[in-house]
Amino acid sequence: MIRLQNIEKVYRTNTVETMALNSISLNVAKGEFLSIMGPSGCGKSTLLNIIGLLDAPSKGEIKIDDQKTDHMSDKQLANFRNKKLGFIFQSYHLINDLKVLDNVELPLLYRTSSGSERKKLASAALEKVGLSNRVKHFPTQLSGGQKQRVAIARAIVGNPEIILADEPTGNLDSAMGNEIMDILQYLNTTEGATIIMVTHDENMAKRTHRLVRLFDGSQVQ
Repeated sequence: MIRLQNIEKVYRTNTVETMALNSISLNVAKGEFLSIMGPSGCGKSTLLNIIGLLDAPSKGEIKIDDQKTDHMSDKQLANFRNKKLGFIFQSYHLINDLKVLDNVELPLLYRTSSGSERKKLASAALEKVGLSNRVKHFPTQLSGGQKQRVAIARAIVGNPEIILADEPTGNLDSAMGNEIMDILQYLNTTEGATIIMVTHDENMAKRTHRLVRLFDGSQVQ
C-alpha cells in the first residue's frame, strides 16, 4: 500500500543544514497497523507528514497504492489526500464554532457530495465512534476523549484506505487512550484500514502489528 525508498529530508537556512530524515526505506502492507516510536525531535512527525503528502522529501521516492506522487501538482495532491488519506492529530484541530456533525462533514466539502449525503456519512462516522448522541454539541462541550473521537470520525468520513495518526492518545489519560486504541483497532480489523500511528507510548505500540523506531532521523528498528 505504501512504499518509501531512500527518503531524506533536509531543512536548510543560510547558516545551518539539518538532516531530519536519513535514508528511510519502508514498506507498509495493505491492512497493516504500524506504529512509529522514537525520542522527541527524531523525525517521527516529519516522516508521517511525508507519507501523508503534506510535505515533500528532499530525496527519495514515495508510492501510495502503486502511484508515484512526486510529479503531482498541488491540486492533484490535495485530491489524492482527500480520497485516500485520513488524518488524526494529537490536538484534535476541531473548529469550536461548528457543531460536531459539521466538523465531521468538513472533508466532504471538497467532494461532489450533496448536503444530505454529507450529513448521512457524517452521522454514520459518528456512530462508529460512539458519538451519535453528540451531533448537535460544540467541541467546547466535549471531553478530551470525545473530541478525539470526533477527530477520528472526521478522518474516516470519506472512507479513506489509509489513516495517519500523530500521537492520537497523547493528550488523554490511559483509560481514554485505550478507548481510542479500541476504535483504531476496530477500523483496522473490521473496516480494513491501513493505519500508521506515531506514539510515545510503548503500551499503545504493543497493540499494533509492527513497530518502527527512529533515532536522529534514521531507522534503527
